[in-house]
Amino acid sequence: MFRVMVSHAKKHPSLIPLFLIIGSGGVGAALYVMRLAMFNPEVCWDKKNNPEPWNKLAPNDQYK
Repeated sequence: MFRVMVSHAKKHPSLIPLFLIIGSGGVGAALYVMRLAMFNPEVCWDKKNNPEPWNKLAPNDQYK
């Protein structure tokens, strides 16, 4: 797939900005989803040990 993109870019150099913009958009979307999955408090990866982490909040914890 990458070899085909390089051959198209060599034949038509005007496609290079298009490939760069689409590639950076894909990388940005992947990084955004990874940031949401890693640092968002609503995401719970450990369903076995703590299935309902929102029930263990103290009354003075900020959750909104």
